[in-house]
Amino acid sequence: MSDEDDIDASRAPLLDHLIELRKRLLISLGSLAILFGICLYFAKAIFGVLVHPLKLAGQTKLIYTQPFEAFFVQLKVAFFAAVILAFPVIANQLWQFVSPGLYRKEKRALLPFLLATPVLFAAGCSMAYFMAIPAALHFLLSYQSDVGGVQQEALPSMDAYLGFVMQFLFGFGVAFLMPVLLMLIERAGIVTLGQLVKAWRYAILGCFGVALFLAPPDAGSMIMLALPLVGLYVMTLGVIWLTHKRRERQPAPDAETA
Repeated sequence: MSDEDDIDASRAPLLDHLIELRKRLLISLGSLAILFGICLYFAKAIFGVLVHPLKLAGQTKLIYTQPFEAFFVQLKVAFFAAVILAFPVIANQLWQFVSPGLYRKEKRALLPFLLATPVLFAAGCSMAYFMAIPAALHFLLSYQSDVGGVQQEALPSMDAYLGFVMQFLFGFGVAFLMPVLLMLIERAGIVTLGQLVKAWRYAILGCFGVALFLAPPDAGSMIMLALPLVGLYVMTLGVIWLTHKRRERQPAPDAETA
């Protein structure tokens, strides 16, 4: 079967594509809305999970300085959780929309990246929650002391702490998607494996730059994000090398059809 036969036989007009896009958007937004309602009901419990590292660091009080702050924090928590839970549905709808216009070999090439994205994002969030956030809180809260006879005490607000945690989670989660980006641009022919190997010094510098941008502004958090990124870069080079070796062992398509 030729590549042309892999594409759907009928090429839908623009209106049909717009109708299909509307359908996918409605399903995505509907799933997000349903999950938001569910997460809003459990927002207090979800926020309790997010503040657990703060409790382990010895801080037992969160304040809010505006009457509506606690309410908006619960909305933010619910939306944050809903986006995370709805991501597989949204990604699947995106795949359903674009896959009919792809060749079979393109589908086989892109599907692993689509499946790896939530796994890597979850790995980054997990590292942030279990390692980076507790370490950062222990360091930052250690500044509570007596200064010139005045007690210096940390009284974080609910909104500020939620922003702090979300910065960690999204920063680490997005940074851990680097292997997907590298493999996509290599597969697209923008860079080669040899170029990626030769650029390892710049890659390490780039990992620290990304960590400086995404992680909260303290050296410990930056290093804690940069080192796994360097490891992911090396791991990605190994995966690309293994992929090339597997392709070399496979017979060429022309030889199969000859």
